[in-house]
Amino acid sequence: MNQNACNKVEFEPLLLDWEKRQQDIDISQNPYFYNDQGKPSYLNSLPEKADLILTPTIDALALKGRKYQVKNTLGSSNDPQYGLQTQLDFDGAFFEYEAMWATSQAAAAFGITLIQPGQAIQIQNKSSMLSHVEYEYGKYAGHWCPYLESGLNDGKTLFPFVSTDLEHHDFPHIFASTDQQLPLVISVARYWPEQGQIYLADLWVKRGDALYIPPKPAGVGKFIDLHNNRNAALACWGGSTDQLQSNAQSRKKSIATETLMQSKDSYFYWYWNKKRTVHSQLPIEP
Repeated sequence: MNQNACNKVEFEPLLLDWEKRQQDIDISQNPYFYNDQGKPSYLNSLPEKADLILTPTIDALALKGRKYQVKNTLGSSNDPQYGLQTQLDFDGAFFEYEAMWATSQAAAAFGITLIQPGQAIQIQNKSSMLSHVEYEYGKYAGHWCPYLESGLNDGKTLFPFVSTDLEHHDFPHIFASTDQQLPLVISVARYWPEQGQIYLADLWVKRGDALYIPPKPAGVGKFIDLHNNRNAALACWGGSTDQLQSNAQSRKKSIATETLMQSKDSYFYWYWNKKRTVHSQLPIEP
């Protein structure tokens, strides 16, 4: 036998993220997002049983999450393809995102509306054309940082830590927790530029629930609500429920999720920090 063949070692391919399916949504024809018992639906009119949320929820007084000082910004760069990228200089060696279940109150603290099964909301956006995308996120997806130099080469480079990677934009975003076994995790923050303060959290979204983030343009208000779903599969590390402790689910390496966004003519505002972050698990469901 060939010695090279004997020494050959193959590793299982590592999934970071995978766009499985995309569907155009015209909100001029179907303006309502309806959580149909955990299934995302876009409708022209709602069934009588639907509970319509009239106004997106935002708690402007809330200060939830771990608080950190932002000493200053380390510069910005404008990428025509991806948007404006601003590096924040945090005060500290590492930063912990406080893990919490995505209740209505917790979501509102970051300008987000919780949409539970049977509830609906009217989608607001300047452009009528949006995209509903089905994704699969691997458990290591959050270890890719696109801002670090070696991460800008072809492909995606993994790092031994998860860095801060947050965004806002002037189009709506919906995150639906549709995996059959695991909850969804969305990293969020509320940033006060003038005070140099930021509050960091991980919202754990129960299976069947969804989060609606309305358009958040730049230069509106004294604080900036931020989010990112790169840590969507954080629950794959286990520990969120007794059920997840089973051997079968502890081996689960990815989760399925669905999202609504504007994929064409969209512009993002990114805030990032290259230091290490800590993301805790939750012991039980609420």
